[in-house]
Amino acid sequence: MAETRTETLTVNMGPQHPSTHGVLRLVLELDGETVVGAQPTIGYLHTGIEKTTEQKKWQQVVPLVERMDYLGGQTNSLAYCLSVEKLLGIDIPERVMWIRVLIAELQRINSHLVWLGTHVMDLGAVSVMLYCFRERELLLNINEMIAGFRLFPSYFRVGGLREDLPPGFHDAVRAFLERMPVKLQEYEDLLTKNAIFLRRVRGVGVISKDDAVAWGLVGPIARGSGLAYDVRRAFPYLVYDRVEFDVPVRTSGDVWARYQVRVQEIRESIRIARQAIEKITPTGPWAVDDPRITPPPKDKVYTEMEGLIQHFLIYSQGFSVPAGEACVPIEGPRGELTFYVVSDGTNRPCRVKCRPPSFYATQAMPRMLTGGLLADAVAVIGSTDIVLGDVDR
Repeated sequence: MAETRTETLTVNMGPQHPSTHGVLRLVLELDGETVVGAQPTIGYLHTGIEKTTEQKKWQQVVPLVERMDYLGGQTNSLAYCLSVEKLLGIDIPERVMWIRVLIAELQRINSHLVWLGTHVMDLGAVSVMLYCFRERELLLNINEMIAGFRLFPSYFRVGGLREDLPPGFHDAVRAFLERMPVKLQEYEDLLTKNAIFLRRVRGVGVISKDDAVAWGLVGPIARGSGLAYDVRRAFPYLVYDRVEFDVPVRTSGDVWARYQVRVQEIRESIRIARQAIEKITPTGPWAVDDPRITPPPKDKVYTEMEGLIQHFLIYSQGFSVPAGEACVPIEGPRGELTFYVVSDGTNRPCRVKCRPPSFYATQAMPRMLTGGLLADAVAVIGSTDIVLGDVDR
């Protein structure tokens, strides 16, 4: 009688697979349809952005860091600017703080809409993707209004903003905030009680609270496992200590919990944005009053020589930052995000190091995938909401 022999099968998922949400390669070891091993392989999208920042002036780094997490670009530039401003020791006008909070929350909604649309499309719900991108277009229109660019506005600058808010900004934001809750309910009507969707997400990709802490997970993944950690609440920055909002938490630690957390986070971001828009006056300061850092106001009169000096310092030479190091954590769409910035006293950074939430989510994938089915791998990957530009920097 022939001897019965079994063996596992190794399958490459990615880096070209559309459901890996970027150029992520997963080497899966399968025993039939069950995943018994998983090894993420990264590096296919390495841009060298962190090293490139050392060749740029301080203000020129903003467009670079926005392209790391290309779905949450303005939160990246916010984290970077806060760290540099801490080194400079400057105080940002309160109006600028409220504008930054508002735009950061709109960026969070923007990112979550892309996540929701692409995640459920991977599971077969194409209609929801079309609905999510319909609302996202309105947010991209607002980006275009304030800066002329839709995806990477580079509106946050060291010292404040690129320029003042344009006419019609308040009306556009209020119209979006009025529309969004109704549309969000439409998404939930299609998904939250959908039997097919529930069978694809409940009990899938489970990671416990202790494992989430051990793997360094943050953001919606950690909160979906019962860890009530949100930088906006734990270490308030800007004016978040004066804003009312709740931190959504679930305890099941599966794909379903992560879905629930992010949907509720959209509601909380709408709530925060409504408070912020009421605090922002139509006109007022949009940057620090320091001509070494930001361009002087258009109505300020300079002599010809003073004007030439200011032009040279700001647009050609840039500004110098006192020697030292700084790190200001913020809550990005994917969790705690921070830039460790080192200055040697010149007009260029000595080192800019990002702590990206997507990197830690990627390293924890084997824990979430092992023991599950191959068919569930797509649901698990989508639930992590990783951005490969955030992983390969």
